[in-house]
Amino acid sequence: MEAHGKSAETPLLGSSHRGTASSIQTLGNILVSIVGTGVLGLPFAFRVAGWLAGTVGVIVTGLSTCYCMLILVQCRKRLVCGEEKTYGDLGYECLGKPGRYLTEFLIFISYCGGSVAYLKFIGQTLASVFSGMTFTSFIFCLVPIEIMLSWIRTLSALSPFTIFADVCNVAAIAMVVKEDVQVLWGSGSDIGERRALSPTIAGLPFGAGVAVFCFEGFGMTLALEGSMRERDAFTRVLIQAFCGLTTVYVLFGLIGYLAYGDQTLDIATLNLPQGWSSMVVQRPNQDCSQREENNALIILSHWNKCLRVIIPLSLSKTLDH
Repeated sequence: MEAHGKSAETPLLGSSHRGTASSIQTLGNILVSIVGTGVLGLPFAFRVAGWLAGTVGVIVTGLSTCYCMLILVQCRKRLVCGEEKTYGDLGYECLGKPGRYLTEFLIFISYCGGSVAYLKFIGQTLASVFSGMTFTSFIFCLVPIEIMLSWIRTLSALSPFTIFADVCNVAAIAMVVKEDVQVLWGSGSDIGERRALSPTIAGLPFGAGVAVFCFEGFGMTLALEGSMRERDAFTRVLIQAFCGLTTVYVLFGLIGYLAYGDQTLDIATLNLPQGWSSMVVQRPNQDCSQREENNALIILSHWNKCLRVIIPLSLSKTLDH
C-alpha cells in the first residue's frame, strides 16, 4: 500500500496533528457518541431478560466495551511512528486480504446503517410534530445539512452542539425516570413480582443485544482520542464516561421495569402517562393503531449523534493497494 503523504489524516484512526479538545469537551463527545436510541429499550430488555440478568448484562457489556476501546488505543500507540494504517490494514495483518475486506465492509455497513437509522428516526419525529410536511420532505431537507456538517474535520468544533445534545439527553431521561419513580412509589407496585431472571433462555440473548446496542460508538474511539489536547488523559476520561453511563443505564432500565412490570412497553416513552412532561418527551400519533415513539428532546440529541456517525465516513479516503 502506498501512502498519500504523512500529513494526510488517517481514516478512522484519527489524525497525526495535535488535538484541541479539553477533557470536558471530550467527555461530552464520548457521551453523545455512545448514547443512542437503544437506551429507550432498556426497561423492556429488563422485562424480557429479568432485572438481575439485565443489570449484570449492562455492567458486563459496559466493562467489555470500555476495555476493548482502551485496547484499541494501545494498539494504535504500538504502531510504527509515522506509519499510517487504517482498520483495513490492521485486518490485513491479522487475516490477509479477507481480513481487510471484511473489516472495511463491516465498518462501512455499520456507519451507513447507523446514519440511515438516525435520519429515519429524526424524520419520523419531525413529521409527527409538524404535520404540514411529509417524512420524505424532512429527509430531503436534513441530508444537505448533514452533508455540510460532515465537512467539519474535528470533534472539538462540535463541542457546543455536544453540550446542547447532552443537556437534551439528561432532560429527557430525567423526565422518564421522574414518571417511573412516581408510578413505582405512588401506585404501590409489587416489586416482589418482578422477575430476576427470564423464564426462557431466549430472553437472555435479547437483553444482551439491547445492552450491546446501548454502548455503540466503538468506531469513534481513536477519533475521540486523537481530538484531545492531552491524549494521556483519554483513559481516565473514557473510564469516567463509562462508569457514569453504566450507572445511568442500569438505573434507567431497572426503575422502568420495576415501575411497570409486565406492562413495560418496548419503548420507554410509550409508558409515560399524559401530562406536561410526557408531552415534552413524547407525542403519540393520532392513529393509536400505529402509535410510534416521538421525542422532542431526544431528536436534538440524535441529530448530533448522527454527526458522530458520519464523521468516520467523511474521514475515509481511497487507498492504493
